[in-house]
Amino acid sequence: MTTEAEEPTLTIDELAARAGVTVRTVRFYSSKGLLPPPVIGARRVGHYGPGHVARLALIEELQQQGMTLAAIERYLGQLPPDLTPHDLAIHRAVVASWAPDLVETVSRRELERRAGRPLTREDIERLTAMSVVVHEDGDADDGDTFRVDSGLLRLGVQLLDVPLSQDAILAARKVLTEHSRAAAHELAQLFRGEVAERDARDVKSLSAHMHPLVVQALLTTFQRSLREELSEWLRGSGTG
Repeated sequence: MTTEAEEPTLTIDELAARAGVTVRTVRFYSSKGLLPPPVIGARRVGHYGPGHVARLALIEELQQQGMTLAAIERYLGQLPPDLTPHDLAIHRAVVASWAPDLVETVSRRELERRAGRPLTREDIERLTAMSVVVHEDGDADDGDTFRVDSGLLRLGVQLLDVPLSQDAILAARKVLTEHSRAAAHELAQLFRGEVAERDARDVKSLSAHMHPLVVQALLTTFQRSLREELSEWLRGSGTG
């Protein structure tokens, strides 16, 4: 496992498994310049890190939005070259906000492929508790089937490795949900008053444009607020 502060330690096989793609896909993206080159270590073996994982996740999200390879190349080419994995995750979250909610029924094998890792019974139970997956009885060739919230799956899988109790994660989810709904309600009221006199087509167009912009603004504002809160906490505990 790597973190943003660690040196790249993943081999190309480990990177592909973590991202849920094939090694051939990783090499193809690298040849197109969509992925930065690996860090060459001992024995001239290339190693990859969190930035590569985050960029692959962003590419996958762009593909799910129906973007062509050429469009993805243009999109990535416009991004600053020094983005951190955290920055890339924010970009992916904004891109994901463009899509409608999507719940799909998939086999256990497909669920693990999308998760990019094998899932234990405990993992499935935690994803179920987070409302990311719902177990179903099915007749899939490889066993059980699951209803999956595609928009939450990658986030849920990442939370499996966070050293927090299930109760803490669910409590955090409740806080985020409640405050997000309150913010969405107030913003909707604000925009509703602004466009009350406009043509219905103008309202629909404004909504389509505002959705990703508002999500990005909320993410950026929350990111800064959380950083300030954590900094104050660390200073108060004497570890900052």
